[in-house]
Amino acid sequence: MLLSTGSYDGASFFDLLRHDFPHLLPFQHLQQVPQLAAGEPAWLKAVPFATTVLALRCADGVVMAGDRQATEGFEVSSRRIEKVYKADDYSVISIAGAAGPCLEMIKLFQVEMEHYHKIEGDTLALDGKANKLAQMVKQNLPAAFQGLIVIPIFAGYDLRAQQGRIFKYDVTGGRYEESQFYATGSGGKDARSTLKKFFKAEMSREAAIALALEALVDAADVDVGTGGPDLVRGIYPIVKIVTRDGVDDILEDEIRPLSERLLASLQG
Repeated sequence: MLLSTGSYDGASFFDLLRHDFPHLLPFQHLQQVPQLAAGEPAWLKAVPFATTVLALRCADGVVMAGDRQATEGFEVSSRRIEKVYKADDYSVISIAGAAGPCLEMIKLFQVEMEHYHKIEGDTLALDGKANKLAQMVKQNLPAAFQGLIVIPIFAGYDLRAQQGRIFKYDVTGGRYEESQFYATGSGGKDARSTLKKFFKAEMSREAAIALALEALVDAADVDVGTGGPDLVRGIYPIVKIVTRDGVDDILEDEIRPLSERLLASLQG
């Protein structure tokens, strides 16, 4: 627990750290890192990188999905990494990039949402959540210049507008809203191609989940950094949906048959 003796007395946990405890920010230790003479960090090839994540709107809200593979250079460092997380009761976040800073940012963002709710007694508006995440991405900019890039997708159900919304970011903290879908990471371009061809407005929950999986399978088919469904090991993409009822995990029992069908179609 932090007992602030500084000047900040607002409801933002992130701003509290920035004002009174900057040394505790998860990105702070990445501001000054050793460099090779050629300019590439010596340790960068040993840093796991998480890849393809995506989000698309549906009639009920937003579906978000991510593959499970992380890479270190040309090696697979993990086949079971999770890239899609619940941010709070009405929003989800997924991040592609350097796995360590990605996970630290997710944890800090989750604490930020919980802290605001406890201080104010209410949930932060969806635009406020998106802006807060933009601040965190901007705080990581010095590390991004050295290769530790963090690129999130943020999505949620806007209780005021009564609809799902999707936000994307660049490494400088720029925040942009997408009206239909978005994908990022090493296989993001390939996933977006599939989403662009088959996305339809007001898709059903089932159709949106199936399309999200198809986009990940198509990305894995051409991108070495993206892992597709692994039927042998029983590893499947992480998929979540956020609606007016909150965030739900899509269970493996629903993902498995869809994945089997998609892989069978590739064989055909």
